[in-house]
Amino acid sequence: MRAVHLLRAITLELNQVGAQFANENALHPTDLRALVCLLDAARAGTPATPGWLGGQLGLNSAGTTALVDRLERAGHVRRIRDTADRRRVLLAVDDRAVALGQAFFGPLIGDIVQVLHGFSATEQAAVERFLGAVHQAAVDRRK
Repeated sequence: MRAVHLLRAITLELNQVGAQFANENALHPTDLRALVCLLDAARAGTPATPGWLGGQLGLNSAGTTALVDRLERAGHVRRIRDTADRRRVLLAVDDRAVALGQAFFGPLIGDIVQVLHGFSATEQAAVERFLGAVHQAAVDRRK
């Protein structure tokens, strides 16, 4: 159970860090979650449409539109017409929002990477396998 309690403690701390970032940048917690989803989608090469984003966040169409409008007005997100299907709109995080996030979260990410450097390749693989399985368990529970 110690691993479960540590995961819970880490989750609480990361939520506090995210809340601080959101507060300092006039973002709603859902705005921050949306930006993370969009950044993860870009990293994975997943086309991020408003419908996809709403599904990731559990929002209905009206809520998703309000969210995207708010993020677009703040300069954090851009709507882009899909070149393959002009009827479809894709969402992209603006470079200024990426820089803002990197300035805030970069030191924490650097600290985490430094911690990982203290583990052997085999240990890192075990950590990644464990975290991946925990993530999947959480995803499965949400469904």
